[in-house]
Amino acid sequence: MAFTLLSSPLQGFTDFRFRNAFHHYFGGIDTFYAPYIRLNGKLKIKQSYQNDLAPENNTTLEVIPQVITNDAEEFLFVAKYVQSLGYKELNWNLGCPYPMVTKSGMGSGLICNPSRIDTILHRAHNETDIVVSMKMRMGYEHAEEILEAFPVLDKYPLRNIAIHARIGKQLYKGPVDLEAFEKCITSTKHKLYYNGDITSVQAFKTMQARFPSIDHFMIGRGLIADPFLPRMIKNNTTEYPENRWETFKAFHDTIYQQYDEYLSGPTPIKMKMLGFWEFFSQSFDNPQKTLKAIKKAGNPKKYQQAVATILNNERS
Repeated sequence: MAFTLLSSPLQGFTDFRFRNAFHHYFGGIDTFYAPYIRLNGKLKIKQSYQNDLAPENNTTLEVIPQVITNDAEEFLFVAKYVQSLGYKELNWNLGCPYPMVTKSGMGSGLICNPSRIDTILHRAHNETDIVVSMKMRMGYEHAEEILEAFPVLDKYPLRNIAIHARIGKQLYKGPVDLEAFEKCITSTKHKLYYNGDITSVQAFKTMQARFPSIDHFMIGRGLIADPFLPRMIKNNTTEYPENRWETFKAFHDTIYQQYDEYLSGPTPIKMKMLGFWEFFSQSFDNPQKTLKAIKKAGNPKKYQQAVATILNNERS
């Protein structure tokens, strides 16, 4: 069966600079979801969100904007904003597991509140003509929360529901709950996308075999840890291209240069790239040694030397 690969949004990582470079050097992703817009009670779109969704910054790939909120006015405001840019779909994040979000009753902390979800979806479908899709977890405290929310969700013409097969309280720890995801398939009329722990070609094949009715799969952290993964899944191969490290270096240098121009000073760019290397290092022969070398690099020159040494070691 034909399948579609989607990039799950990661705050602080998958902005337009990363998306464009990824698409150029690696490919394999059919649709990218932009990291969520969060308004914090003010009906104003931050400049960083404006930059991320600006049409001129997203000319070569399909992008779907995302919002995180528990407030109907905020949802409508963001819906109208993204429509003004030409987007036809808005994804609503009910998946974020981080306590600073869930304690505010947003992200996966909202799944246990079907009446609030109902209010927002009712207004979204009555006061705008935007297409709404969902990104969810099973719940925050337990996996039955999503089952209790489905009767509300089934009232609306949602485009799809992408489900990360964990509860919010887990963050990213412990295994995905495949039995709970399977229950979801028979508990809603909506089209479901699978998300969670697709970190290798074999892991993808396992999920595909387990859920034969699912034809859309989201890759989140696995996509940053191994940028070659989506293309390898599409090509049904576990073999990396011969120019693997040259391609990775070109990709790395592109995002480094763009973030260096955007961020001011050596400390922000170091912290930015360190965040990426916490994922990148997982695809190297010695992840701990690789990450340690990046952490020790105290200035941009030493950082570039560390990267060059790491890549030379992989080639040899």
